[in-house]
Amino acid sequence: MKNLVKMLVIGFASMMMLSPVYATEFTPYQDATSIAGLAGSLCKTMSLPLSYTEVPASLDIDSTKEISIFVRKFPAPGQSKGTVWLVSGGPGESGASLYAMVSVLRQSFPDFYLILPDHRGTGYSTRLCPLEEGSESPGGMSLVGAEWGTCFKRILTHPDLAKVFTITNAAYDLRHLIAESDKHKPVYLYGVSYGTQLILRALQIGPLAVNGMILDSLVPMQTDLKWDLSHRSHLVDEVGRKVLAECDVQPECHSILGESAEQSYVHLLAAAQKQPELVTQVPGKNLKHFFGSLLDIPKARARIPFLIKDLAHGGNVELQSVISIMKQAGSSLGDFPQLTPSIPLVSIISTSENNLRPKLSLPELRQEEQGLLFTSRLPEMLIEPALPTYSHDKYFGKLPQQLPPMLVFSGTLDPKTSYEGALNHVDAIRKTVQASAISIVSVIGAPHFTLWVAPSCFIQHAKNFVEKGISQDQRCEMTSTDPVKH
Repeated sequence: MKNLVKMLVIGFASMMMLSPVYATEFTPYQDATSIAGLAGSLCKTMSLPLSYTEVPASLDIDSTKEISIFVRKFPAPGQSKGTVWLVSGGPGESGASLYAMVSVLRQSFPDFYLILPDHRGTGYSTRLCPLEEGSESPGGMSLVGAEWGTCFKRILTHPDLAKVFTITNAAYDLRHLIAESDKHKPVYLYGVSYGTQLILRALQIGPLAVNGMILDSLVPMQTDLKWDLSHRSHLVDEVGRKVLAECDVQPECHSILGESAEQSYVHLLAAAQKQPELVTQVPGKNLKHFFGSLLDIPKARARIPFLIKDLAHGGNVELQSVISIMKQAGSSLGDFPQLTPSIPLVSIISTSENNLRPKLSLPELRQEEQGLLFTSRLPEMLIEPALPTYSHDKYFGKLPQQLPPMLVFSGTLDPKTSYEGALNHVDAIRKTVQASAISIVSVIGAPHFTLWVAPSCFIQHAKNFVEKGISQDQRCEMTSTDPVKH
């Protein structure tokens, strides 16, 4: 086990050479002048406990009982009104996943400090595989080639590493970070997707001195079997069928296919079974997976009827157009070095926390998904995971005892975190938690990540929440100015 100590020490030292030095105050970092979008930002790296319960004895760590958490701050343009802590999704995503949204966040929280931490295991914070996931490794912070093998071997050789990269330890990290806020000015939290789960876990541990929180694309209850990750394809299929049904009631859309959109798509799937050449240019050569991925981007989603028709006739023009739309949408999130999610962390937390059917077999999954029209790759990735997991702790599936005022955004066509699941989660909180107030904004027709796909809705309601407080449940429509819609 002494080799693990050596590995961690060397790895952490390597990360420190590639990241800002440890600091108690925010200071300028070199990327603020070299990367567009980071101008004026300040950074610091905080030392926090490796584990908040106990370090597994098998790790035999003597000197390395701390990890580093990287934090970036975008100062307020003028006199600061307070602080907003921005908690990214994933699991596995760093604060960089929100850097491209700073202009929208500035409009949503005028004159507030915007602070974005990298969760443990992501970005410039301590990684599960510090060498392979380092910014100067062959693939940068992405695993490539032989790095997959050496990284996974390292974790498999020391499976108790999974026990320190847990959501609960990350929640304790978040609590420590928030405690650094200016106590004399308002403090708010924003979290998206997995970030909403992380914030709620932090509040399970105990109250936080914050004035309110905004949960974007709220995850379902952990114990809600209908919407756990093993059922992701069922959610994707439900949303996909709604999109097809909407086409049928719109004369212009219906005229494209001349029959039921769902029936046209069923015909295409059947034809592809007999004529594989129809899908040779489709990424992954899996129509159900590919069409499922289009549901994330409204502009691509709107092209589904055109794509069905073009592919059915052996065409390729619409497919290339849709692929271009997807690439443009992805590029809008930036090209920051630490943007790539940590796949090892995704695997460990997803399988440990959000898979309620760990014994599901691949044949059983195939049978389940046989009648679906739209699917996701995620359930398959959860089967017989390649990396170790950790056991549920006392916080699993429970709710905080009390909450600050809370604003929830949920898209009615979200294929990742169910709209129905979000409503059920809010209802459970309202019935059992001592919350000051809760309001949910239903974003009509929006998929996942309201801040990104429906910024006009987000700005309006987030700004009102901070300036005027909680309001009644509301609905909001996406607009023509939302960038990934048109």
